[in-house]
Amino acid sequence: MLTLAAGVSYVDLEFQGHARLIATAVLQGPAGVALVDPGPSSTLPVLRRELAQSGISIGDVTTLVLTHIHLDHAGATGSLVRENPAIRVFVHEKGAPHLVDPSKLRSSAARLYGDAMERLWGELAPVPAEALDVLSGGQRVEAAGRRLTVAYTPGHAAHHVSYFSAETGIAFIGDMAGIRLFPGAPVLPPTPPPDIDLELWLQSLSTIEAWRADTLFLTHFGPHTAHPAHLTELREHLDLTSRLVGQSLAMQGEDAAREEWFSREVRKILRQRMGDAETHTYDVVGRPDLNWRGLARYLRKKQLVAQSGPA
Repeated sequence: MLTLAAGVSYVDLEFQGHARLIATAVLQGPAGVALVDPGPSSTLPVLRRELAQSGISIGDVTTLVLTHIHLDHAGATGSLVRENPAIRVFVHEKGAPHLVDPSKLRSSAARLYGDAMERLWGELAPVPAEALDVLSGGQRVEAAGRRLTVAYTPGHAAHHVSYFSAETGIAFIGDMAGIRLFPGAPVLPPTPPPDIDLELWLQSLSTIEAWRADTLFLTHFGPHTAHPAHLTELREHLDLTSRLVGQSLAMQGEDAAREEWFSREVRKILRQRMGDAETHTYDVVGRPDLNWRGLARYLRKKQLVAQSGPA
């Protein structure tokens, strides 16, 4: 069954049997149904079930609105288009080729998730090129009768876009406003490799702020009132986690030990405001070891650039 909150309907995909990890927004209108970030193929049975309980079938879906192509957001895209070839897919131009040929996306994810790939994400089917509406940012598009402004918002991923519905005051921003799984819980930045860029992330947050949205819809998880404190906390935690990774890189030892130290520090931050069960839930969708790897890669690249000096 769809949940309605802050003016937007959504499905809890119950990722890996957990509530409040991945949310798919559902936009409905006379022109059909649009899904914002349909999630991975492993959660398709839940998506179909919950839509059906509200009288919606995959055949009613006209549009998939992708913020980016990471598997937790868009892994089911190819499977859904195969099931309903009339579906149109909105995706950034840098992500589009990897939907058409997902081999590099699959191999990149396999390096992170190893033997857990199938269990976590399920099938990663290709999307026909003719099903794609390719975006660069700055466009205005229509999904299920809802007019959306598109902004290019890199930082978490080089192909990330965000969408704003001025009529409803809702911004669909994928991972750009971080992970907040429960009301009042910490806002943590998801920073897995390979595309983390903190300078671009901060610029993208300014773009989102300029919309003055009433509601921010986070894939992880759901609608949140767009109070300035939310984005302020995200900025603070981007700074904090990057400083922690910087401290770890200065330590003696191997990267595995640095990852472990960083993960402990992040869990301490979470436990200051939540119990052990809620802290573990953050681990499922925002693994601190992967967040360390993304920030470490970014900081090491910056250091190499600084050492090499001007060209």
